[in-house]
Amino acid sequence: MAVGSSNSFDLVVLGAGTGGYSAAFRAAQLGLRVALVDEDKIGGTCLHRGCIPTKALLESAEMMNRARHLKDFGVVLPGEPGEPGVDYATMAKRRDQVVKRMWTGLKSLVDKNKVTWVQGRGRLEGPGRVRVSQPSEDGTPGAGGERLLEATDIIVATGSRVKSLPGLVPDGERILTSDDILRRETYPASIIIVGAGAVGVEFASFYADLGTKVTVLEYLSSIVPLEDREVSALLERSFARRGIRVMTNARFDPAAVKVEGEGVVVSAGPEGGTAEEIRAEVMLVATGRAANIEGIGLETTRVEVERGIIKVDEQMRTREPHVYAVGDIVGGLWLAHTAAHEGIVAAHTIAGDTNVHPIDYVKQPRATYCRPEIASIGLTEQQCQELGIPYLVGKVPFQAIAKALIGGEYEGFAKVIGNAETGDTLGVHLVGPHATDLIAEASVALELEATPWEIGGSTHPHPTLSEIIGEAAMAVDGRSINF
Repeated sequence: MAVGSSNSFDLVVLGAGTGGYSAAFRAAQLGLRVALVDEDKIGGTCLHRGCIPTKALLESAEMMNRARHLKDFGVVLPGEPGEPGVDYATMAKRRDQVVKRMWTGLKSLVDKNKVTWVQGRGRLEGPGRVRVSQPSEDGTPGAGGERLLEATDIIVATGSRVKSLPGLVPDGERILTSDDILRRETYPASIIIVGAGAVGVEFASFYADLGTKVTVLEYLSSIVPLEDREVSALLERSFARRGIRVMTNARFDPAAVKVEGEGVVVSAGPEGGTAEEIRAEVMLVATGRAANIEGIGLETTRVEVERGIIKVDEQMRTREPHVYAVGDIVGGLWLAHTAAHEGIVAAHTIAGDTNVHPIDYVKQPRATYCRPEIASIGLTEQQCQELGIPYLVGKVPFQAIAKALIGGEYEGFAKVIGNAETGDTLGVHLVGPHATDLIAEASVALELEATPWEIGGSTHPHPTLSEIIGEAAMAVDGRSINF
């Protein structure tokens, strides 16, 4: 590597999503000379087409829900009584403003951390080399020439894209992906959502709050199937009360979905049951994502790909020395905050830190922003059973928490699972108000290997929603105070 060359670096990060920019910033903070390469804007899917715009819309939906209950709090607005209205154009404008503000902040952090930003599509040319096809001044991809970057180490963080079911081809008008949904400036009167993972239930909750007629089709036996079974069951009951129709064990032929007139038609039914014709204005396909491993030059290295994802060790190293991979392209939990953590682990490893904690996906928190919110970390009760781990459960409803009653949102519970023999905390599961904020305490607890009794023994201020964690933790030993 030519020392001092404008194209030579200690580290080149290919991909500027959450995992990529987190790795780049931390590596620069550790004293490395870093280049960050992407053909799109910094922030990646999470900021521009995923987490942030979606949660901005969900916040508007939450405001709608609370507005419907203002009288319960003794608040009466002037004018004629009635249901609050939807100004979707303003919701969409606010969504875009939030994204723009976050993007502007990220751009400033590139300079603050002295990272070299290289706009263009990057491709590995063997270990230590990344060729970037740059856009022209008017933004035409690949028309601005090429730049060959050299580096001691490379981190691949090219992210993922939405995928559909075989035979079901999104058209951007009636059959939509989550990317399409976030480009729309109107909302539909009715929608069929295929898939009840995090993306599916978040949009189901959002549209239901706006008054859209929502039908959810889930292939597996429960919605949010990766969550604890009690959490899934409560969410399904909550959805039913809100008028969201959920069909689990749903079966239909993706190739037989039809666009007719002003809507979409699908014949679906439960496994072994009778199929029925379901119609809606649009269909959202929320059936997961595919890693972006094509066209980035992996074949010029010894990087190993298995089942569509890059294989890495606990420090995010691939089989090619000095080539690392982080984010959705390595599988794991496919979450932005996990990608960031992976990026930081890789950066510290590259910088020579001898005390890098390896990635432990069991200790990574999971968050879903439907209403009620879901958050979890560690093992579910079902996983404990499958692994043959002796366990105890502490479970406390939000109805026992004063702050939840004060806020008028008290659906759900907290569930803490402890090892019956060792006392270790095995899992924490929340469904209810601000669950995604509350899970951070459990994340710290698992990282520090705190027992349920230690979690419960720490003082939780009153009245706050955080008390539910302490109460559920004490309930593992049958010592909850308020339930």
